[in-house]
Amino acid sequence: MTEPTYPDAPPPQYPTSPPPYPTVPPQHPHGAPQHPAAAPPQYPTAAPEYPAAAPQHPTAAPPQYPTAAPQYPTAPPPQYAPPPPPQQQPPRVPAQGFAPPPAPPQPPVLDPTVDIDPHTGRIHLAARQRGADATTIGQLLFQLPHFLCSLVVVAIVSLFLPSPANLLLIGLWIASGALVFHRPTEKILARYLFRMRPALHSELTRLEPIWHQVTAKAGVNPESYDLWIEDHKSINATAAAGHIVAVTRYALDTLPAAQLAGVLAHELGHHRGGHAWASLLGYWYSLPARFSWALFRFVAVIAFRIAAIFSLLGALVVGLVSVVLVVAVAFAFPPLLLLLVTPYLLAAVGRRSELRADVQAAELGFADALIEVFHGFLRDEEAALAVAARENGGRAVRPGLGQRLLSTHPDTHTRIRRLEDWRAAAATGAR
Repeated sequence: MTEPTYPDAPPPQYPTSPPPYPTVPPQHPHGAPQHPAAAPPQYPTAAPEYPAAAPQHPTAAPPQYPTAAPQYPTAPPPQYAPPPPPQQQPPRVPAQGFAPPPAPPQPPVLDPTVDIDPHTGRIHLAARQRGADATTIGQLLFQLPHFLCSLVVVAIVSLFLPSPANLLLIGLWIASGALVFHRPTEKILARYLFRMRPALHSELTRLEPIWHQVTAKAGVNPESYDLWIEDHKSINATAAAGHIVAVTRYALDTLPAAQLAGVLAHELGHHRGGHAWASLLGYWYSLPARFSWALFRFVAVIAFRIAAIFSLLGALVVGLVSVVLVVAVAFAFPPLLLLLVTPYLLAAVGRRSELRADVQAAELGFADALIEVFHGFLRDEEAALAVAARENGGRAVRPGLGQRLLSTHPDTHTRIRRLEDWRAAAATGAR
């Protein structure tokens, strides 16, 4: 690569000396401006003259204050009349085409039949909060066959355990009945066994005031019980376990305050009589027997169906063996034969306990309210029978004798008649 060539031009010439500057100052075109020569200001040299005498101030005498105490009037103070009541303004008539605004919703007002004594408003707790009446004792006695069946089942299971553990299993099962009175366990049973739930805050807003009125009349501490809800579309209430009172959501929304108080008083009667805890205790001790019976039926049905696939004779043999096995176990333990009549006895005791709870609610002043509730039950029953009759070709459908004997509640007509008899006896003083 070669370097580029540049033209041989002479370099530019730069001046080497500075340019000359003028030495004469510039002349103003009209000459230098002339300023006036003013004289300096004159200041005074003598001091100002001040007056020689001080100013005179008035010598006024000090003010005179009274030495005697003031005299106050001894007459009584004037009487003031209260202001006159405000004049009632006539209601304004809205103009045509404009509707008055809707009135705000008012809180529910309790019926006068469920009010506490207005002169004190105090709650006097009764000496006897709860107990066990005759129906409770009868229910425990009639639950004894179920307890014995369960004991046999637990004893059979304990045979598969070593010596100390088998006795421990039987003892723990017998002692487990105390869990019925344990409130956290009651809540678990109520939630998963009875399909209940705790009441919401909005539901307690309506339910708690009525419940407090009922417990005040009974002399019972309202905090001893928990209020729960059943999500059923029917008017019903339940005394569950030992500390739970449950009402259906439908009853809470539809019943007036007095009728709802009567229903709660009825359930409180179950608790005070011991019906609720006795029923749950019997059910608890019958669970091993119920589970064993359900398991036996399931195995027998499966064996019968498998044998029926091969031959009808095999199915008959399986059925016969199952019956013989049940009879043999029943005769081996004679108390188990009572299981044939125990359901009817327990149902009879249940009907009696319902009538006793009705009377306890009537004693608290809710006889009329319960009678109104039962008349509502009659209307619902008649409507259901009419629907069943239409579906059955116009023929009336009535419960049979066996169904009536196994019912744990008396018929509605009987309950109304008993309450009316109690009310008539209370009115004449014959009670």
